Amino acid sequence: MTKYLRFVLASAAVVVLAGTMSFAQSSGETVYKAKCAICHGVAGVPSPGFAKTTGIKAVSDPAVKSMSEVQEIELTNRGSGKMPAYAGKLTSDQVKAAVEYFRSLGK
Repeated sequence: MTKYLRFVLASAAVVVLAGTMSFAQSSGETVYKAKCAICHGVAGVPSPGFAKTTGIKAVSDPAVKSMSEVQEIELTNRGSGKMPAYAGKLTSDQVKAAVEYFRSLGK
């Protein structure tokens, strides 16, 4: 019985810790990784081949750095080139959080 009780308590601790760790990611990071990183790269740098065929620029590119947060939010909402529009697919708070996270990658 004691081994079983230890097992149950250890399992519960693992579940609680796993849940706590998932909250460590910001909502912007979560949205970015789920919706944006596939093309823009986890660190804001797309793969060279993909960037060449799609025209995606790294977060550190001067053209990207010159854009304001509002411009990036508008671009994300309406889409651009091969990037789909996310208006109606993500809430305005999710888009803003993802853009803020993306911009933080360039710092």
